[in-house]
Amino acid sequence: MMAIAAPGSAPADAPAVLSAPARSRRARGFGRAPAGAGGARGTAGRTLLQKLTPWLFLSGAVALLLLFTYWPALNLFYYSVTDWDGIDLTKHFVGFENYVQVFTDPRVFSVFWVSLYYFVASFVQMAIALYFAALLSFSTRFSNLFRGILFFPYLINGVAVGFVFLYLFQPGGTLDTALAWFGVADPPQWLGNPDIVNWSLASTSVWRYTGLNFVLFLGAIQSIPHELYEAADLDGANRWQQFWAIIFPGIRRIIGLSFILAIAGSLSVFEIPFIMTGGANGSATFVIQTLQTAFSFRQVGLASAMAVVLLAIVLVITWIQRKVFPDEKVDLT
Repeated sequence: MMAIAAPGSAPADAPAVLSAPARSRRARGFGRAPAGAGGARGTAGRTLLQKLTPWLFLSGAVALLLLFTYWPALNLFYYSVTDWDGIDLTKHFVGFENYVQVFTDPRVFSVFWVSLYYFVASFVQMAIALYFAALLSFSTRFSNLFRGILFFPYLINGVAVGFVFLYLFQPGGTLDTALAWFGVADPPQWLGNPDIVNWSLASTSVWRYTGLNFVLFLGAIQSIPHELYEAADLDGANRWQQFWAIIFPGIRRIIGLSFILAIAGSLSVFEIPFIMTGGANGSATFVIQTLQTAFSFRQVGLASAMAVVLLAIVLVITWIQRKVFPDEKVDLT
């Protein structure tokens, strides 16, 4: 007996008819169950690619770091134990003779005393930068203008700064002319007197690098929650008390960073004294002495040993600084 189907419906024994969206999905491959082995391989491949993706992005940076930093450092240490003059193809192994000469020859190691002038000057520039950063972090008229003026010297190329201050300190130059207005008729030789030349060069570094410390301190101060200042105002604290109770503890990490940069910078000063004096009159720094040893006296092996010693001194001083002033967590709440 044949079953009577309802009007508009398919017969019971008729094959199932897929709708248009279902046919479209099946045509594109959707709705099919993945094959057991093929689906597992595809999932494993995607998982492996996801794990390797971060390493693929890092590989380029690591390769450049190894090629342009660590490989030259290894070559530097290799040259330091040879007597290479920078020209001959042959290099004779001399052991640690170059290092012994660095520490025993007063002409080589004594130039480190020149770095003390720049080390003292770095504390002066940190004090100036901290003062203006704390002052301009509050509501001050023309604060943006003063910020730009303080940071502008750091944007100037070091060679240009050297030439500008060379004309400033030369006999009869800008500084002597300005001092003549105040009755100074016989100013000293700012770059010709060995007792004054390093102070003149160090003051030039103060003018140039104060802007960098200023920006670091200003950014750190502005990251302190403003509610702390409001609470201090309610308690009757003045600006000086707010500085010691809120600002100084809040930027202690940045001050430690600036201290590390000051040490490294004072030991590796090059641009300013090289442009302005060329290392004359007792103004040669350790870096200038290293370059003169390598390219003027053709003692690349000894110069490489000097560079290795400088690197070791910076690393040791930085390690001591981190031990004496540990990076503690600052909590102002």
